[in-house]
Amino acid sequence: MNFTDTPTVFIVDDDVSVREGMAWLLRTRRLFSESFDSAEAFLAMLQGPNSKPNSDSAWQPDPARLQQSACILLDVRMPGMSGLALFEQLLSKGMAQAWPVIFLTGHADVPTAVDSVKRGAFDFCEKPFSDNALVDRVEQALALSQERLAARQTQQRLQSRLLELTERERDVMHLVVEGLPNKLIADQLDISVRTVEVHRARVFDKMEVKSAVELANLMRQLA
Repeated sequence: MNFTDTPTVFIVDDDVSVREGMAWLLRTRRLFSESFDSAEAFLAMLQGPNSKPNSDSAWQPDPARLQQSACILLDVRMPGMSGLALFEQLLSKGMAQAWPVIFLTGHADVPTAVDSVKRGAFDFCEKPFSDNALVDRVEQALALSQERLAARQTQQRLQSRLLELTERERDVMHLVVEGLPNKLIADQLDISVRTVEVHRARVFDKMEVKSAVELANLMRQLA
């Protein structure tokens, strides 16, 4: 499966009836889902087929999965690792930002779920929940994941372009972004105006921009 082409709802709940019911509900909205009966099983998936499952903080997500837009429906209370403990690990890896988390919670867990939302969870739904309201939130979470994924990919492309610049081209670029004319750049770097013009043209070419304003706007995206 090409993960990047398939926005996915990950259902993590130890109750088989909840997993099956949620999967059916999502299918009615043409949403693809994958189900897991424990936090440990979900972590094993994240680490990829060639990795030894590891539930401690040393694990790393499969890079292929990080290109996929997704959200997570996560039960608060489960045997073994709780949903809250899994959420902490996802936060530490930056995955709770890329894959918004919606907690599924009983009444007694509502204060805990509210606190998790303050710390970065997307939302929580109290059991029993409204089917339509939950799927609406899932669709919003998937849309947010796609936006964040696109922004991250844009930053990665910009970083790759920056790596192509020589040290001197970087020096010129920073002064161009500050708005200095070629003469002042030349004086500050103790090089000729012609050399500044050559470096400036190469920076524009490598960064795929046509003006200093466009270059400045591009650099702001990396700030």
